[in-house]
Amino acid sequence: MNTQPKRSVCMLLVSLLSTSLLAGCGNDQRTDDGHANDQSLPMQEERARQVADAWRASAAAAAWAQGYYPMADAVQKPESGWRSKADERAYETKNFVLGGDLPSTAPALGKVDWGNGKDLTRPLIEAKKAYQSFALNRSAGPHLTVTGARLGTTTIVTSRGNATVPAWLFTLESYDTPLKRVAVTPSKLPKQPIGQARQGATYGLRSIARLAGTAADGRSITVKATHGSCDDGPIAKALETDESVVLYASIKGAESGTCRADMIEQNVRVELSQPLGDRLLLDALTGRPVPFGDLKGTAPSWT
Repeated sequence: MNTQPKRSVCMLLVSLLSTSLLAGCGNDQRTDDGHANDQSLPMQEERARQVADAWRASAAAAAWAQGYYPMADAVQKPESGWRSKADERAYETKNFVLGGDLPSTAPALGKVDWGNGKDLTRPLIEAKKAYQSFALNRSAGPHLTVTGARLGTTTIVTSRGNATVPAWLFTLESYDTPLKRVAVTPSKLPKQPIGQARQGATYGLRSIARLAGTAADGRSITVKATHGSCDDGPIAKALETDESVVLYASIKGAESGTCRADMIEQNVRVELSQPLGDRLLLDALTGRPVPFGDLKGTAPSWT
């Protein structure tokens, strides 16, 4: 009895079944590679809502509301502006020379004052450490010369609004106004009430790298988000509640095929229905507050 035809038919059926199963897997609308589609967006929003609900009335939210978390540059340029492109370049490349003495003593504590009677006392950093936080380079080419420093004050945007804080005022050669560096240290981050989204169930979510700025009226924010070289860039949406704004980011227009493993950072503006105010700004993927600051050191963040 010849069984070859039957065996061939069985093998063909197995092959077709395998192909069908693989095709079904490939068409799964749930994505975990950071690419957005119409099916994944509702699931991303649901994750954002979970984060908002976890933070609402939590011990972490209470600690955040009582702490000092700067949301703007800790280093502030001279009010008079830069005299030349060379000086601006020197600042951007952190190229400084110390041409004078810095104070060797300072108070141990300083006050963060929001002007509402709810001030906070925090440790201060010494002048040398403050200088080293922005003077990271000493190379040939354009540079700025620091000739001294004194302790004064400045105003900075925080998670609780504008605050007056102690700052080191560094005098610069040939400048009438100082370079300011906030001297008070941020509060410790509270333990978040919800963990990062588990791997395999992120639905295309990507992390918000950091906050880049807030509009003067608080009705929009600009964040740094990342994407690759084979897509149309990042997108970010906001889930707003009375207590928080939860951002959820993803990628649009991803191309198929081989792609370089590039990580491109891009500004993304997010419009809000109400001013941000003192609402928590949270990241849906990580479940944590969105940090502010240049990770290379010019604007140290509370992270």
